[in-house]
Amino acid sequence: MMNFLFGPSADLEIHLDGSDDRQKGDVLLDSGKKEACPVYFDGEAVSGKVNIRLKQSKMEHYGIRVELLGLIEQFSDRSSQHEFLSMARELARPGILTQSCCLEFEFVSVEKPYESYFGVNVKLRYFIRVTVTKRLNDLVKEQDFLVHTLAQYPDTLGGIKMEVGIEDCLHIEFEYNKSKYHLKDAIIGKIYFLLVRIKVRHMEVQILRRELVGVGPNSMSDCETVAKFEIMDGAPVKGETIPIRLFLSGYELTPTMRDVNKRFSVRYFLNLVLIDEEDRRYFKQQEVTLFRRRPNRHRRIAQEQQHQSQSADTAQPVHQQPDRSYFHHRSAHFGAKSPAAASGRSAANADGANTANNNNDNEAAVSPGNSDDSSSQSGESNDQ
Repeated sequence: MMNFLFGPSADLEIHLDGSDDRQKGDVLLDSGKKEACPVYFDGEAVSGKVNIRLKQSKMEHYGIRVELLGLIEQFSDRSSQHEFLSMARELARPGILTQSCCLEFEFVSVEKPYESYFGVNVKLRYFIRVTVTKRLNDLVKEQDFLVHTLAQYPDTLGGIKMEVGIEDCLHIEFEYNKSKYHLKDAIIGKIYFLLVRIKVRHMEVQILRRELVGVGPNSMSDCETVAKFEIMDGAPVKGETIPIRLFLSGYELTPTMRDVNKRFSVRYFLNLVLIDEEDRRYFKQQEVTLFRRRPNRHRRIAQEQQHQSQSADTAQPVHQQPDRSYFHHRSAHFGAKSPAAASGRSAANADGANTANNNNDNEAAVSPGNSDDSSSQSGESNDQ
């Protein structure tokens, strides 16, 4: 009897048009489970049907409403949800339903400015919400969908080339073919050993994802290693060349996001890590830009528009000069070429030996402050 009075008097089901034929992606639900949802792009219409199945002979309501919403939610403060997109339609006026029904809805040319994102401290989600207003308890049903943002960069962008090392101990030169990669791209590069006076045991390339939420003193930062790729095992010699070929399609990556609605940012770094026989770790980070390339049909149209708009003074590729900088060993810097360099190196090596037992495999969890310092001292900016 209580279920008859206070239980749901109807079941709601939302079906998006064409969802069976669309590309699918995983949405992380509040329960921790993943659900496959259709993918939409900016400007596409979102339409579908709402099925209402009555559990009783009739149901009185005070209106049926459908909304398309975009929310940014910070996990540390779930009460502060920011709604950056809100559209609504009235499906039915107040009345009485005497049988199950199907109601159609459509949102035309919906501007979806940001990519869906489900991170460690924040998430950005798009969803359809249907509300049946009743006297006691409203009936509410939500259906998520994903949004992918597309970008395109010219193929003439220069790569990354740097010389790094430890004074009088190690001097290497590494280069990557590009500074901007699409999510199905491959990172191709080479490592040149110009001077080797330490016993290197292992070398790997890591992909780091740094998530920054909030601004000012209340901001939160989290750094995670999303990929590890071993490029060398054993001691190299002077003149050795180590190739790098890392395919990005095998990892769960998102495009680089900067200052999304002034709420959060997501940046990616390539972290080159060397480990010597005493388990001391030397690393160098370089920021790269990841983007989602247009599908073939979108890319062809964009290329045609680009060719039509090109002018005679098209910018030529800029050949980037090698940037000379130095490795970080733990929190210490190596590299200031000065008369005190030799004594500084000896002290740093001694410090590394004392802390060798405290090293672990997750060296990528470097404090953001140190990592940002390394990027700034390298004098490089790949965001331009």
